Amino acid sequence: MPRTIWSGAISFGLVTVPINVVSATEDHSIHFHQYHLADQGRVRYRKVCELEDREVSQDEIGRGYELTKTQVVPITDEDLSSLPLPTAKAIEIDAFVPLESIDPLRIAEGYYLQPAGQVAAKPYKLLVKALSRSAKVAVAKYAWSGRERLGLLRVRDDVLVLHAMRWPDEIRDPTELLPAPTEVSEAEIDGALALMETMTTDSLEGPEFTDRYTEALTQIIEAKREEQPLPEAPQPEEPAQVLDLMAALNASVQQAKTARGEDAGPAEVHELPKAKKKTPAKKPPARKVTAKKTTTKKAPTRRPHSA
Repeated sequence: MPRTIWSGAISFGLVTVPINVVSATEDHSIHFHQYHLADQGRVRYRKVCELEDREVSQDEIGRGYELTKTQVVPITDEDLSSLPLPTAKAIEIDAFVPLESIDPLRIAEGYYLQPAGQVAAKPYKLLVKALSRSAKVAVAKYAWSGRERLGLLRVRDDVLVLHAMRWPDEIRDPTELLPAPTEVSEAEIDGALALMETMTTDSLEGPEFTDRYTEALTQIIEAKREEQPLPEAPQPEEPAQVLDLMAALNASVQQAKTARGEDAGPAEVHELPKAKKKTPAKKPPARKVTAKKTTTKKAPTRRPHSA
């Protein structure tokens, strides 16, 4: 049973749902420690008081806000629990919106919301049923870890899920990352759609959706523990320079079909029309120059404005 991260209530109009918040995800990655190379002694971080120049224990440590170099305002857990903020102990629902109206970039980590006791069972189920039937998600505010946050409430297998959300000003403007202006043909778009259709799957389950990095790292650790030769790393293929985009799309469709065990017949991708050969333009006849010499001023060259 995962531990409770936060306890409070969901505020839904005049309806209150007491809940406990637990993590919805697990970390299965391999973690390392730092150690001294000479004798493999563990290297640790220690908390040292700058004034006394000694290590202090956790029960001697508090938090505070530094007004000046010599003045600190202490902030206790009791201070934080009694903030003059309605979301300090409640997840306050502000609105209901269609899920597709929310940019996925704003959605962060997820948590399960567990009803806190029998008294919460009925209002909890009421909110679950209402959200499921409306096909909408709830947008809420809550205060955790020293700041007020925006959240998204949805239903997963009859359990309420809270996703942390980023505020609008936390999302960077991507326009500066746009590539140089270029055009793609309808045939190339059709080819990309054909490849997408070949790679479409109904479930993100299976051997292709496993953490191969952790598996490879486990092999390295086991080989070193058993004092065996390390497994050979496959040589990465050099990325080929795409000269013919349509040919690359056709080859990708065939490769995807073969990987899925399908008949790798001809791909339904239209070919680009062949470019017409350009005929060299005829040179205009040379202009006659009169004997009289005239001096002309050259117009200043105008530099193109930067985009």
